Amino acid sequence: MIDMIEREDPIISEEEAAQYDRQIRLWGLDAQKRLRGSRVLLVGLGGLGAEVAKNLILAGVKGLTLLDHEKVTEESCRAQFLVPVAAQGQNRAQASLERAQYLNPMVEVRADTDRVDTKSDDFFLQFNTVCLTGCSRALMIRVDQLCSKNNIKVFCGDVYGYHGYMFSDLGQEHSYVEEKHKVVKPSEESNDGPEAKKPKIDPSETTLVKKTANFCSLKEALELDWSDEKAKASLKRTPVDYFLLHVLLKFRTDKGRDPHPESFAADSQLLRQIRGDVLEAMGVNSELLPHDFVSYCFSEMAPVCAVVGGVLAQEIVKALSQRDAPHRNFFFFDGRKGSGVVDYFGKK
Repeated sequence: MIDMIEREDPIISEEEAAQYDRQIRLWGLDAQKRLRGSRVLLVGLGGLGAEVAKNLILAGVKGLTLLDHEKVTEESCRAQFLVPVAAQGQNRAQASLERAQYLNPMVEVRADTDRVDTKSDDFFLQFNTVCLTGCSRALMIRVDQLCSKNNIKVFCGDVYGYHGYMFSDLGQEHSYVEEKHKVVKPSEESNDGPEAKKPKIDPSETTLVKKTANFCSLKEALELDWSDEKAKASLKRTPVDYFLLHVLLKFRTDKGRDPHPESFAADSQLLRQIRGDVLEAMGVNSELLPHDFVSYCFSEMAPVCAVVGGVLAQEIVKALSQRDAPHRNFFFFDGRKGSGVVDYFGKK
């Protein structure tokens, strides 16, 4: 991926330098150049997709393709700020294009109204990063496996009511740099006692440290074996949102949609049934998800979209710019508690 981006040798013009001045000061010119040479595919223009699109466009990627075959509905307008209210019935990607492009004319933003599951493998290979929202489990696994073989970074995310998640697969070896404060070694001639001879951090001077991180596939992350004793012992430390994600992805697979407020009673009953089936198949107690979990996982809530979308876009920017340690590999947000957690699921 590094070679793919650097081969384009993006040049930052004076106009771009002025536009991205604050960001260049924050993470450096080289990082901004990598962003400027990157093309991103964003699938799904719901509330979460709109937040991700906004943040990536403002960050200054080279190109962003908005892919969505769904139509604008009254419900989607509540959490999706890129579509005008008068655009109901229109394609979501096309309706989002004008406002998205207005955010930053220097970014090439285009809309694609096709279904993502009809796209050939070659379609995904033209991007440096693929971000999937609102997709089925099978599709996410298919795209992740394809992109992993071709050194393309993959992100997935969704918002369900008060809950949201983000997953990232940056490959077997993702390289990045981290800014650290310089450690000053004391003089050997110091006679001021043992404290004076300890290394000290100089807050006024920093240095860049090269590091690597490894990631597993989405399939591995979702197909963990919870039957062994070590896994069972870790259940108390495991975010329940991980198991909630399994239930909601199964609902999406079975119904071809997410739980909807207009069918709250029927969907709630089905969700509880799926909870029992899915968690039993995983070898864990269904009571891990409390009986009232169905009350908090309907529709996209705008504040939750803002939080999860901010984290998801931030991780994409970090991955493309190769600056700072990435979240590895899940981020879960619980809007009821107002808190999020990063946890790794997969082979250690």
